[in-house]
Amino acid sequence: MALKHAAPGQVVDLRPFGSRLAAARTSAIVRTPHFEAVRLVVPAGTEIPSHKVSGQITLYCVEGHAQLGLTGETIDLRAGNWVYLEGDEPHSVKGIEDASLLLNILFLSNRNVQDRQDVASTRASD
Repeated sequence: MALKHAAPGQVVDLRPFGSRLAAARTSAIVRTPHFEAVRLVVPAGTEIPSHKVSGQITLYCVEGHAQLGLTGETIDLRAGNWVYLEGDEPHSVKGIEDASLLLNILFLSNRNVQDRQDVASTRASD
C-alpha cells in the first residue's frame, strides 16, 4: 500500500517519537519531481551503506545519535544538528543510538528519476 504524502499547506508533526522511536519506520513526507522530504529512522547498530544522490541534501537530526560517513570523514549527528551535502557526494548513515532524521533532497538535474529509485531502494532495505 502506498504511503499518503503531505498535501501543500498540510502541517506535518515532526516532533521526536520518544519512547515510540524503536517501533517507528522511515516514511516519505513529500515527493515531487524536484523535491523529496523523508522522515528517516535509523535504528542503533544499522547502517545505510554508502550511496550518492545527484540532488543536494540536508539532514536534520530530530532525535537520537547517528553518524554520517563521508569520504575520509565521519560526522556525528545528535538531536538538533543539521548538515548539508552537495549532490553526488558519497555518504552512509549509521545508527549509533536509535535516531530519526529529516532528510530533504533538492533534485536539480535530469537524473532525478534514477535518484528516486535509488533512495526508495535504500529505504526499502531498512
